[in-house]
Amino acid sequence: MTDTPLRLRTLADLRAVLGEHRRAGRRIGFVPTMGALHDGHVSLVEQARAASDVTVASIFVNPTQFAPGEDLDTYPRTEEADITRLAAVGTDIVYLPTVEEMYPSGSVTNVRVEEMSDLLDGIHRPHFFYGVATVVARLFVHVQPDVSVFGEKDYQQLQIIRRMVRDLGFPIEVIGGTTVRDADGLAQSSRNTYLQAEERLKANTMSSALHRAASRISIGVPVDDALGEARVRIEAAGFDRLDYVSAVDPDSLQDLPDGPIASGFVGRVLAAAWMGKTRLIDNMGFKRA
Repeated sequence: MTDTPLRLRTLADLRAVLGEHRRAGRRIGFVPTMGALHDGHVSLVEQARAASDVTVASIFVNPTQFAPGEDLDTYPRTEEADITRLAAVGTDIVYLPTVEEMYPSGSVTNVRVEEMSDLLDGIHRPHFFYGVATVVARLFVHVQPDVSVFGEKDYQQLQIIRRMVRDLGFPIEVIGGTTVRDADGLAQSSRNTYLQAEERLKANTMSSALHRAASRISIGVPVDDALGEARVRIEAAGFDRLDYVSAVDPDSLQDLPDGPIASGFVGRVLAAAWMGKTRLIDNMGFKRA
């Protein structure tokens, strides 16, 4: 167990503390979170620590990425337990801004990463990535990190942040952290706590179906055949609604054409589906042999 991280709740305090570190020439690593931390988040903080001298994690449940009727009010908030976990992996600073600190009164400025935000999850949650890009851009301005780590479990988010950083010229290295999974393959997520016991037993079918689809595409099976089988397996497992199963070009997130993929091509298979009231997402990478 390490010392308790420094808790900061205002931009002024954050800038004062990080300013001292910058003047000392220290490299700052940053992991933004919405709290309810699990092993996946912890692994991102560990990667940030390995790539920096000072590690900052933020906990902020961002209201702009929730649509009316979504789970903003019920999203798990476990600040003390989260900080205990962050302390155990040596986090130096936890930034805990209020909504007013992140969105000052009268704030009307937002960030939109066009096209990429309107695909996949963006079709089903059209507000979502505009809220994500806006809050991450604001957090980047607050923290001014040298490096920031985002999980590959939220692959579309990761690629959108990379595009935003490139397009806006943020001097930040964005690292993708490998998805952390439970023993049965289910990708760890804060929303997994919503699953009922019988739902949890069936939920890992998504990861196994995507793994098989990625493997089949990598050996030359036509894209539509591999994805079609994955859809059938996910629906047969008892998922209530399947939003999408897609194979995409990582840079654009555009769907790949049907047929065998060209040798050496690196792509991604992604899916989103509802198990009861819980929406699960997952993805797997592949490389055509």
